[in-house]
Amino acid sequence: MSYIRLIFAFILPPVAVYMQFGIGKYFWINVLLTLLGFFPGMLHAVYIMASRPPGLAKLSGD
Repeated sequence: MSYIRLIFAFILPPVAVYMQFGIGKYFWINVLLTLLGFFPGMLHAVYIMASRPPGLAKLSGD
């Protein structure tokens, strides 16, 4: 997990998710959670970035 994305996860959670995955289901879930409350959006961003490889990397080895 990149330190820049981690900083964005604490400041603007949807931007951090966008930087790692682009506009997809994780991004829209994070936008919704951030609109419902900043803390749930931040937790989701940190969790999703720590648990999933960025972009298309998950397609290469699994």
